[in-house]
Amino acid sequence: MSVSEAAAPHAPYASYAQQFDVLRRQDPELAEVVLGETRRQADSLQLTAAENFASPAVLAALGSPLANKYAEGYPGARHHGGCELVDAAERIAVERAKALFGAGHANVQPHSGSAAVLAAYAALLRPGDTVLAMGLNHGGHLTHGSPANFSGRWFDFVGYGVDPATGLIDYAQVRELARRHSPKALVCGSISYPRHIDYAAFRDIADEAGAYLIADAAHPIGLVAGGAAPNPVPYADVVCATTHKVLRGPRGGMILCGPEYAERVDRAVFPFTQGGAQMHTIAAKAVGFGEAATPAFTAYAHQVVANAQVLAHALAAEGFPVTTGGTDTHLIVADPAPFGVDGRTARGRLAAAGLVLDLCGLPDAESRGIRLGTAAVTTQGMGESEMGRIAGLFTAALRSEGGKIHGVRAEVAELAGTFSSGR
Repeated sequence: MSVSEAAAPHAPYASYAQQFDVLRRQDPELAEVVLGETRRQADSLQLTAAENFASPAVLAALGSPLANKYAEGYPGARHHGGCELVDAAERIAVERAKALFGAGHANVQPHSGSAAVLAAYAALLRPGDTVLAMGLNHGGHLTHGSPANFSGRWFDFVGYGVDPATGLIDYAQVRELARRHSPKALVCGSISYPRHIDYAAFRDIADEAGAYLIADAAHPIGLVAGGAAPNPVPYADVVCATTHKVLRGPRGGMILCGPEYAERVDRAVFPFTQGGAQMHTIAAKAVGFGEAATPAFTAYAHQVVANAQVLAHALAAEGFPVTTGGTDTHLIVADPAPFGVDGRTARGRLAAAGLVLDLCGLPDAESRGIRLGTAAVTTQGMGESEMGRIAGLFTAALRSEGGKIHGVRAEVAELAGTFSSGR
């Protein structure tokens, strides 16, 4: 399907420069940095799977006087006076999140997805507990047991992986590991798994092991909001998520759970892991939740997936091995090795051509692959026909050396400019 009027792009950052006249006058040095980043986003293709363009309404809330208000605590129970209006903003965000995802309780205060996971662990676990999560080399996040992260230092993580032949989660292995290690919690979620997760299967394994089920839905939660991915809320004890990525709100996190865990989650966020809430960000989250509840966002979420599936197929046709043979979501993981480069070299060469993405591990491989997503380009209004063109640009960029990359860069800038009207 093509991008319909219902899912029309919202022309992110229209008249953005005019809004920064005050900044230009007061701090021209920083204004140049901000406007330079605006130009960078306008003349390159943003294919990083974790990024998107927030709407003008979300940005307006972020830049509002709510940023001035200190509001430790929760609505009706703050540690500062003058919180009546920011209380209203947080209540709106909470109610919209609960309605959007069918959750009994929502905490919208976490500053990030990692902060949400930290609070979830604090609510349900104690240091030294065993946790079963996706292994880092198979797509697990830093908060899933990295020794450089609090998770790996405070808890005993056991990693599960994917079937080396298919790239799909090996649920039989997950069950066997749960039986062997008796974890206190089972975490399902990934930063680079392109297929839908079987939350019912994870729930069954967690129940058998007597473990909590924590869903880290940072990547798919926007697709869940738009009805384009399964909802983990009915299955998980606690769901952690971000409010940017496909959801297209401000950078931040949230936690969803049932009423039986509400008090534990709230105490884990404040006062255990965070202090004052960022009320301007919470207001922007409320705006984003409101936008995600519209038919236009539903159309958008499905278009994101359609674009990703076309792009994955086109990349495979160009010679890229695509993990799991495709995608159910917004993200794609591919191996650039057939082009004679590793992931890091590929990322650099693609960036020089204006194709911006990131790296990720490849299951059971020492090399790194490239991870890309279609959320941002879909927000700009691109459809399936543009995805085929982007795949061709990937191939041209990786086969170009030296000055030849400038020709690809010019074509990327032309395509980006077609879909950046008003910036």
